Amino acid sequence: MPNLWTALTRRKTDDVVENESKLARVLNLFDLTALGVGSTLGLGVYVLAGSVAYNIAGPAVTISFLIAAIASAFAGICYAEFAARVPKAGSAYVYSYVTIGEFVAFTIGWNLILEYVIGTASVARGLSGYFDALINKAMSTALEEALPINVNFLADYPDFLAFGVILLLAAVLAFGVKESSFLNNIFTAVNMITIGIVLVAGAINADPSNWTIPKDQLPSGTENFGNGGFMPFGIAGIMAGAAKCFFGFVGFDCIATTGEEAINPKRNIPLAVVISLIIIFLSYFGISTVLTMMVPYYNLDRNAPFPKAFDEIEWYTIKWIVTIGAVFALTTSLLGAMFPLPRVLYAMGNDGILFKSFSKVHNYTQTPLLATAISGIFAAVMALIFNLEQLIDMMSIGTLLAYTIVAICVLVLRYQDEDMDMKTVSLRCPAVIRQFFNGNSYREPNVLTSRITKIGIVVFAVICIIWDGIESFYGVESTTGTVTLSIIGVVLILITIIIGMQPVSGLELTFKVPLVPFIPCLSVFVNIFLMFQLDQQTWIRFLVWVCIGYAIYFCYGLRNSTQVTRTENHAQAAIRMQHTNQAFEPDWKVENGVNGVHGIAEKH
Repeated sequence: MPNLWTALTRRKTDDVVENESKLARVLNLFDLTALGVGSTLGLGVYVLAGSVAYNIAGPAVTISFLIAAIASAFAGICYAEFAARVPKAGSAYVYSYVTIGEFVAFTIGWNLILEYVIGTASVARGLSGYFDALINKAMSTALEEALPINVNFLADYPDFLAFGVILLLAAVLAFGVKESSFLNNIFTAVNMITIGIVLVAGAINADPSNWTIPKDQLPSGTENFGNGGFMPFGIAGIMAGAAKCFFGFVGFDCIATTGEEAINPKRNIPLAVVISLIIIFLSYFGISTVLTMMVPYYNLDRNAPFPKAFDEIEWYTIKWIVTIGAVFALTTSLLGAMFPLPRVLYAMGNDGILFKSFSKVHNYTQTPLLATAISGIFAAVMALIFNLEQLIDMMSIGTLLAYTIVAICVLVLRYQDEDMDMKTVSLRCPAVIRQFFNGNSYREPNVLTSRITKIGIVVFAVICIIWDGIESFYGVESTTGTVTLSIIGVVLILITIIIGMQPVSGLELTFKVPLVPFIPCLSVFVNIFLMFQLDQQTWIRFLVWVCIGYAIYFCYGLRNSTQVTRTENHAQAAIRMQHTNQAFEPDWKVENGVNGVHGIAEKH
């Protein structure tokens, strides 16, 4: 059992002489920012804004995007600090491997694979659905009549357009990262131009009265359009909308997976994350504002809001310009969603905890060819047999869990020092209690402060789970729920303060998360809260996926991990160093012994 625990918790260490990356370093700051923007500004702008405004948040979808942007920014700056610490391919997988251990790292990497596969498939389905809406549902009607799928947990028909698009873009990625980066930059430029056209055309046709529609003017029917006004569905609608809009920001983290292909990654990756998040939020906020001012929220098309909105105001030329731009934008988002997937497979294969053939880099293209092909085929099959709603439901949990682990890793790294000396610190109860508020006046991290921080982080996460469970059961409206949640909230704040009182590492980085530990703790709280909003079917699918991954890890990865060899190399190097020191030790002792004898003789 101790050996198994050691294997599960072994952390990734670099060899004494680190091999140069086989991947080509060709991505500059502009490429990275375009990658983040292009991979994120897709479904969120062209589908999600209209869908959330239609029957979830109304015109207050603008506030939903603001809340989602703040939550995403917490995760984004945590990613940025990690990119400055560990510029290696693999994103949250490598970060958790370095800071926590191999088992948790595999779990995160396996969930990232799920996130990117589902993200790729969902964007492809969204692209297909958008194209289908423009031709009056002709494609879906024909396929449903010719090739129906009569299985309740699958799509109604096989989507061959989504399948083919994914395979085509997988081939583009396999050809070379610089070529696909150039294509991504072009598509992203078209996307930004399209958004600019929408903002200008929408602002010209904006009618502020669409934000103040009274309840008696809402259409009657079976659908619920709330109470009218700016917040027709109230605060609950805004928060529900924020939970959906949050997933519109998923994608920027693909920047952090390019650590081995970026030029000057410690500077460019953090900058690209921050810049892309600012551009993304401003685009979402502006688009949702003009969209809900152009047309009453209840008249929006949930699948393709822009064509219908411009039809309503009879701007048909702008409609087709925006439609073509939307197709380019969704293609860009698809490329950005696919980009990180083979890189994560490459990193996990290179570490030996997934099949090592995934780490083979083709000599000509300088890309992980097999990993790209496998990931493309897998995502294409998912898009072929699942519909958009099922894919979106399956996508969220892996993303949120990865974000949570990243925030925890920031705290662990910030409050620990690798050179901790246990002999210089008292671990007795009075010293521990005093250290809660740094009563021992330590200025640098040590074993006591590090343990307090790690235990505090675990307790904080557990209490967050308890808080969300009580909130789901009682709600915030009841007196019992309000009082209980307030007490637990005070405990969470107290734990955060205790963590914040501990000394931090003095390691200099090109980028650091501000207001630690408050921002990472808030990120953990928000992510766990959103995970509790997921339905039972999502959790079941997630557990099945995790079980498949653990079977691979315990049957293959545990024994084939390259960290075993690295640990042995370090141990052998330490033994050689010890033998070298012992070889010089007798001469040193003799010399000191002679001098000691002479000294004693002189005294006598």
